[in-house]
Amino acid sequence: MTGLFRYLPLLLFFCVMPSALAQEADSVRLSGLEPAPEPSDTDFVYLLNADEIRFEEYLNPDAQRLIGNVIFRHDSMYMYCDSALFYQKKNAFNAYHNVRAEQGDTLFLYGDSLFYDGNTKFLRVRDNVRIENRTMVLLTDSLNYDRNTGLGWFFDGGTLLDEDNTLISEYGQFDTGTKLAFFQDGVSLESPDYTLTSDTLLYHTDSHMAFLISPTTIVNEDNVINTNRGRFNTESNNAVLLERSVVEQDGGNSRMTGDSIIYDKDAGIMKGFGDVIINNYKDKLDIQGDYVYYNQNNDSAVVTGRALLIEYSAGDSMFMHADTFRVVTFYNAEHDSVIERQMRGFNKVRAFRPDMQMVADSMVFTSIDSCLTLFGDPILWNEGQQILGEQIKFYMNDSTIDWAHVIGQALFIQRNDSTHFNQISGREMKAFFKDGEIDYADVRGNVEAVFYPLDSDEDMIGMNTTEGSFLTAYFKQRMVNRIVVFGQSNGVMYPMEQIDPRKMYLSNFNWFDRIRPMDPEDVFYWRGKSVDELLRKSNSSKEAPLPSLKDKNKRKR
Repeated sequence: MTGLFRYLPLLLFFCVMPSALAQEADSVRLSGLEPAPEPSDTDFVYLLNADEIRFEEYLNPDAQRLIGNVIFRHDSMYMYCDSALFYQKKNAFNAYHNVRAEQGDTLFLYGDSLFYDGNTKFLRVRDNVRIENRTMVLLTDSLNYDRNTGLGWFFDGGTLLDEDNTLISEYGQFDTGTKLAFFQDGVSLESPDYTLTSDTLLYHTDSHMAFLISPTTIVNEDNVINTNRGRFNTESNNAVLLERSVVEQDGGNSRMTGDSIIYDKDAGIMKGFGDVIINNYKDKLDIQGDYVYYNQNNDSAVVTGRALLIEYSAGDSMFMHADTFRVVTFYNAEHDSVIERQMRGFNKVRAFRPDMQMVADSMVFTSIDSCLTLFGDPILWNEGQQILGEQIKFYMNDSTIDWAHVIGQALFIQRNDSTHFNQISGREMKAFFKDGEIDYADVRGNVEAVFYPLDSDEDMIGMNTTEGSFLTAYFKQRMVNRIVVFGQSNGVMYPMEQIDPRKMYLSNFNWFDRIRPMDPEDVFYWRGKSVDELLRKSNSSKEAPLPSLKDKNKRKR
């Protein structure tokens, strides 16, 4: 019994201990604390090789000095150098000369010196630094790299190289996981086809896509692009440009500006959205609209949405609006030269210039003969004069009218005062201009005229009515001065006090002042004729011809 009692406390200890330990573990879990994990093989930096190991207790008591063919491993990364100081207790080392770090077959890092902390997995590489992966090489003198996040950055100037591009900046970051790089300060991206300069840039090293996030300029053989935000494919040179971007062409002679622009270099196509402006400085012509489609290969364009054409070659600017404008260029494919350019406006054309206003259903301007043609009940106003017909052609000389041809139901009206109007009508009319003012007009076919001659004081002396087959009206200071009728004619002169009110106006007379555009902004507000005021169709009526571009007219590239 004595022996049994001697061992009883020890037996009780072993019986009670498991229960106590279980209670302690339960209390730890309830408190939110977990026991410290055991160190794993990946936590330590291992020295795999060194030709010589020295302990210099007085010079550096915490470090082992390693010389010759030094190799470290930490987790999946191997690091090589000629010499090193190994701080084994701190799980860190400094490496010197011919430093190389490899992580699988995806990341290779070179430099003159390296510090590595195994606890934080943080590297600092200095001098002649080069980092490589499958698609790019980065050169710099100061690089930090965090293995935990796969994020590296340089801050003393760096150069990134891939298959086609060279990217230079003062500061940069790259993510080995997402392949996305960030560059800032003095950013320059160069390739054989273009040069990109910016202050800040994001670049994807696998897709070679540049994301533009600050004022950026891209220069290539055909264009100069200025934008604040967007993306640029460095392989195809295609771009999506945002925040009021500008694309210049033809050595700066033309440009497109828009809230956003889509540029397809291979197809030669630009699409502009939101308050788009095309400036043609060579031809002194601007086109505006909410949407613009431009084909660079055949120099054609479509403009819609509050479309506006501004022509400013003749001093005063001409403002013209239509629902849609089309620019078409025809080429001689054999000689790669322009045959003709056409500017077409469709639906509800209105134009204003201080000395001239126009309204029509549609219009066409052809460069080959400098002719502007108005279709669909067109009307032209020149101060107190109004010309209308089924179709009106204006032949230009240095942006001023040389002569005009009114085809079908031609009517010329000149206002003397609120009730007295000079009027001439016929099947067709040709008006000839001198120094920008009408000089004389020939009218043929069922000609009718109401004319108020003036005395030396420019007072009306009567009313002359005339009918004939051909008439010429001569003008002086923009007023009808005299009329000459050829062939058989009938005419009556009425003194002012004997004028019959029923004969004061031709049967087709109508003064359309309410339709007339009054200023540049007024061209956007359509006011048309009433149904009973529309001209009746005649054999001379023609629809505006549609353009066609055949393959042989396409421009060579």
